[in-house]
Amino acid sequence: MKFLTLACVFGGCSMLAAAPVVAGNPTGTSSVTVVVSALASSQSVVKLYFYNLRDQFLKPQGYAFKKVVQPGGQRQITLPVDLPHGEWAVAITQDMNNNDKLDKNFVGIPTEPFAFSNNVRPVMAPPDFNECKFVVAGPGKVVSIVLTK
Repeated sequence: MKFLTLACVFGGCSMLAAAPVVAGNPTGTSSVTVVVSALASSQSVVKLYFYNLRDQFLKPQGYAFKKVVQPGGQRQITLPVDLPHGEWAVAITQDMNNNDKLDKNFVGIPTEPFAFSNNVRPVMAPPDFNECKFVVAGPGKVVSIVLTK
């Protein structure tokens, strides 16, 4: 039986946002709005990890880029990003104690809030890219994600 372990995904990442790294030859980019609601804290930093390669999903440093957002007293954040057309997935954490890592219990289950695009709620194992993916093909895409406490 596999337990949900996300340590390798978020551990040891810096607080800097990087520019997107794109595989292949994209045919264009579109503005996507990511809305994260039900934040556990209106003060703790929220980290969004963007993936566009199926085989790199949830692997250490496998994300195309990440964004770090300070909620600024709000329980919801709205983040506009320009993404190359194609399939994308987002993993999110909220660093409640600002130690720059996803804290876990003794069996590796996260003890800090986390979420995935498509509001996938993993039970016994991390989700697959296909469960979390969404398609960017034109303007106006909104990805709404509710944080799991």
